[in-house]
Amino acid sequence: MANTGYGKRAVGDETPHTDADFAHLCPRDGEIAVFIDHLDDGHAMGHKVIAAEHPHYGQQACRTSLKSLTGAGHLRWIKEHITVEDNSMRWVTRTYWSRTPRSEQWWAEFARERHGRDVTHDHQPGLARAEAPRSAGNPEPGPAPTQTAAQEPAPEDDATPAPTAAYRALAGIRSADPRMSLSEGECRALEPLAAEWLTRGATPADMVRALTAGLPPAVTNPGGLARTRLENKMPPKKTGTAENGPLRARVTRVLMACATCDADERTSKIIKGVCEECRAEPDMTEEEIKKGFEEIAYLGTTTARFLKQKLERRTGGPVPDTFRPVPIEDRVHYHYRDNRDRIANGLPPRRWKP
Repeated sequence: MANTGYGKRAVGDETPHTDADFAHLCPRDGEIAVFIDHLDDGHAMGHKVIAAEHPHYGQQACRTSLKSLTGAGHLRWIKEHITVEDNSMRWVTRTYWSRTPRSEQWWAEFARERHGRDVTHDHQPGLARAEAPRSAGNPEPGPAPTQTAAQEPAPEDDATPAPTAAYRALAGIRSADPRMSLSEGECRALEPLAAEWLTRGATPADMVRALTAGLPPAVTNPGGLARTRLENKMPPKKTGTAENGPLRARVTRVLMACATCDADERTSKIIKGVCEECRAEPDMTEEEIKKGFEEIAYLGTTTARFLKQKLERRTGGPVPDTFRPVPIEDRVHYHYRDNRDRIANGLPPRRWKP
């Protein structure tokens, strides 16, 4: 399962289930479509996750089928820009599934209708992209929330936690009035009080005004003065809401994202859910994948020796690696590793360029 707010999301308004739902697809795509259709909402939708659970198909087959299902109108990855009540913002990539095939115009209208939606109980902190260190619910999203997330494992925590909105508001007071130059320690100590202000509906601008209005010519103890004002000018609690209820969040921008890479409408033209570059990539058969691995393995064991011999003939003798920009063994290793990863992800290998 993906993190809360990400993973598989049904679009709703489906036609009744029938045995012929996916009869228009090839057998492999139809089998994977049935598999996805029976997954619970919130299940991770990356091709690696599906391949790990599907009994018959591996990563390449699942990646190709997800691309085909997207082109057939069953899947879309949509990036949503979330603005939260505390003025924090994030992108998430969500994965939307429809048992009924939808047209390109239907998906475009669906994406437009997402704009302005309240997602208070349906978002997760942090950037998200499907297949990325978090999940795509549509990414998902990872970003992603793709939901890139994910395609939707959850984002890895940084060693140092990101500053909270309350801490940023306190740290920004120095810019508003140099007399209130709070140190890092004072900001950390006052952070709970500032967070309570934000919980009660105040904005960072409200806090700045409360802490800088009517200051004396010289402030000898900014931290003490800030604490006194934060305590004495604390806004009242909101009525009719839970004391520690979640901050309101809504979608402020929506973009179509590619089903197989991190591109979106800002950088690429998305056609039926897939960008032009990914659409131009040829789909590899199982035989081509096997042959590609064999060729790359051969390169990894023989190319360095042959290339060394060729260079030695050209130079009249052995050439130490210190006279080359990159040792030959390293060049072969990089080429082998790059093509191994490309083949594993269903991409054609690059040719060796001596």
